[in-house]
Amino acid sequence: MNIFSRGQKGKIADLGCQSPFPVVLDVNAAGMSIDLSCFGLDSADKLSDERFMVFYNQLAAPGDAVKLDLGSGKARFAVNLDALPQTIVKLVFVAAIDGNGSMRTLGASKLSLGDGLEFPFSGADFADEKAVIVGEIYRKDGVWRFGAVGQGFNGGLDALVAYFGASVAASDSASDSAPVAVAAPASNRISLEKRIQAEAPQLVNLVKQAGVSLQKVGLDQHRAKVALVLDISGSMGALYRKGLVQQFAERILALGCKFDDDGEIDVFLFGSGVHQPAPMSLTNAGNYVQRAIVAHPLEGDTRYGRAMEAVRKYYFPDSGGGERSQPLKGALPVYVMFVTDGTTSDKPLTEKQLRWASHEPIFWQFMGIGKGKKSKSKLLAAFADSDFPFLEKLDELSGRFVDNADFFSVASPDEHADGELYDLLMTEYPSWLKQARQLGLLA
Repeated sequence: MNIFSRGQKGKIADLGCQSPFPVVLDVNAAGMSIDLSCFGLDSADKLSDERFMVFYNQLAAPGDAVKLDLGSGKARFAVNLDALPQTIVKLVFVAAIDGNGSMRTLGASKLSLGDGLEFPFSGADFADEKAVIVGEIYRKDGVWRFGAVGQGFNGGLDALVAYFGASVAASDSASDSAPVAVAAPASNRISLEKRIQAEAPQLVNLVKQAGVSLQKVGLDQHRAKVALVLDISGSMGALYRKGLVQQFAERILALGCKFDDDGEIDVFLFGSGVHQPAPMSLTNAGNYVQRAIVAHPLEGDTRYGRAMEAVRKYYFPDSGGGERSQPLKGALPVYVMFVTDGTTSDKPLTEKQLRWASHEPIFWQFMGIGKGKKSKSKLLAAFADSDFPFLEKLDELSGRFVDNADFFSVASPDEHADGELYDLLMTEYPSWLKQARQLGLLA
């Protein structure tokens, strides 16, 4: 039995699933009414063709690419990837509560893929959410892959449909059990700004402040992926308990909302190992960090290199997180916010990772929480103590294809006002973008 954990991914072919194959959602709903559905999404993660929403009122997609057989608390989807058009690049499997209740009351549940592959989940993984994206099958570089997600939403089926760029219209029927109808997404798509106001109002002012800082450097229309890499070594414990890491994460999510319109950022946690929980999004932002630390308790070591390897492997899987010596051109850059309060135990690997990554469209913004040197003068620097001599070395590391990193230190994650922080985050990124384009790293 191959058991998938949250965030784990694998190639469909490697998992032994050949089309057609079954995907089974078995949800212990504890007496609640629950809708089990599949959304077929385009390259923008949108439901651009409503015929590819397979649910209780539409049991099959065109060409029988996805067929649904419903039972009590269980949905069996017959998936034929070969029958999907090129415009559909992702199948998302979801569960949504119809009526009262929340996901926290779920019993032991699972998503099964093919024969012998499972992603287990239960109410212990959620709070008051009414819907959850359980898992997804997506096409990348011509290969179909599976990812275990487990991302909760506060709304029900309506919120999920809106999240995927459409809207749910009420039926003309007077029956309480009347099915929903998916309206045309082009004219009813909910804007990201409205989503922020509705789902994460605490981010509204942060997004505005981020926009001001981006406008200063001419990046108000810039698009990029954003990743937050958080140190979960034991010494970070007080910062997590005080909520300071949560506050900082929300500030980075706000930056992500300016750089990308999907309302989420990728998150990596590192100590002795590396973990990738579900992305931080508008719908789960409020208690995201607390839940992530419960799922992945603090660890006893700090390894930058291992974390960087995992990040590179995720965004550039062809490298496997290993050596790269030739430029790789990408359509979108990746902005990595890397947060730590101490040095690393794998310095040689970290230096290699930064040099290898300099051939990729990825920028590393390091932030040390502690005491850093206040002077950039090489004459004065020798007389100043610092908690981060290695990060300061990385900032000036030789042997790179392009200067792909910046570093600053703070006494506390909340040391700077919002506008000041966003200005700091844009200190070297704009110049890196210019060099990256000149050197063929960006289209």
